[in-house]
Amino acid sequence: MNLLKEFLLDDTCSYLSGKKQTTHYKVINNCDSKSCEALIERGYRRFGKMYFRPICTTCTECQSIKIDVENYAFGKSAKRVIKKSKDITSYIQVPSVTQEHLELFEKYHLYMHDKKGWDYSATTAQHYYNSFVTGHADFGYEVLYYDQQKLIAVDLIDILENGISSIYFYYDPDYAQYSLGKLSLYNQIKYAKNTNKKWIYLGYYVEGCPSLSYKAQYTPYLTLQGRPHEHEKFIWS
Repeated sequence: MNLLKEFLLDDTCSYLSGKKQTTHYKVINNCDSKSCEALIERGYRRFGKMYFRPICTTCTECQSIKIDVENYAFGKSAKRVIKKSKDITSYIQVPSVTQEHLELFEKYHLYMHDKKGWDYSATTAQHYYNSFVTGHADFGYEVLYYDQQKLIAVDLIDILENGISSIYFYYDPDYAQYSLGKLSLYNQIKYAKNTNKKWIYLGYYVEGCPSLSYKAQYTPYLTLQGRPHEHEKFIWS
């Protein structure tokens, strides 16, 4: 693992209006799976070669959350989502960027801009590559969802020794009736159960942020206590 750069950045909060946030960034080249998992277990997220976590001194609303896979049970709603999608196919491979990816990514973000007021700026192939393709090493993957030959969703994940870290998911809004976000998470859980992995790392739960508060419905889950440093013991409860 080669730490290229480390810095703090103060900015407007991404999750709660009227607040500021301080984020700790690490830019890491050739990060291995074990080092990645050590950071994820301590509340970091990964985009490309960038690892980051909020370290705000006056706010603790961002709670790192992970699903307890062994004790998770698929309810009736989950089974309906899975059944409804029986004709949707999926493939897993190393992350890539194609014109299909970029067009779907753009369509999704324009939709979320109109529906939920997300900030919007057009992406580029280079920006997408830096965020989702580079840095995947031997643990980063994308799950591609298709309706026949049409790409309708992309789920970016890290498959680590003890669990799966959800990085980012986007989909075609024309297929909203299939609840593709839920489907992708159910498929992660099924894969984790079949491979004896303990956790699905969901990133941050923020009660006051609708885009993140949904995560609390996937029970049982644990939350990270405090902000442990790299060589400190971490506690989830």
